[in-house]
Amino acid sequence: MAGGLVKHRALQRKSSHRRALLRNLVGSLIEHESISTTWPKAKEAQKLAEKMITHGKKATEASRRETLKFFFKPQEMWAKLSGPLRQRYMDRPGGYTRVLRIEPMKEDQAPSAILELVDGPKDMRFALTAKTIANLRERGHEINDMTAANIQKVTRFRPDAENDLERMIAQFERLADEGDEGVTEIEKKKVYPMQQKSR
Repeated sequence: MAGGLVKHRALQRKSSHRRALLRNLVGSLIEHESISTTWPKAKEAQKLAEKMITHGKKATEASRRETLKFFFKPQEMWAKLSGPLRQRYMDRPGGYTRVLRIEPMKEDQAPSAILELVDGPKDMRFALTAKTIANLRERGHEINDMTAANIQKVTRFRPDAENDLERMIAQFERLADEGDEGVTEIEKKKVYPMQQKSR
């Protein structure tokens, strides 16, 4: 039957290259807790990262073997999965990762995204919610329904979430008071080098 359900994106690579790419992406995500890549790669890596974190939560011998078989640096990854990440996500039934679209990072305008672990120190939605609340307080506005829903989402499974949120709001308020002095503008790097004219 033509046009059937596709199980995964091929990412324009043969199967061995695709698997190596995804192993690298998931390993980097577990190590750094946040990575930026193209949107299709992030969506594919998200599926495998969820499985690996579930293996880490189970912490059985079978799940340990599956994890060690998958990663390029297996002992380091298993130590993090079965240690701090297992503690962080023990009460969470799923949804350990989040994909956030961002503007294209490369000159070819490929759709880009951030793949991150939720409830961690690099949780982008938590930081954006804190920044929104700081902006609303500065202008004297009330918290609207969308911001209230985001507060509920980012604090639901995070331990000591209210205190973390208040600390981050105070940090954003302090940054707003100090202004933009000392902030350098980031220039995008050129992906393709300038070609010299032949004549």
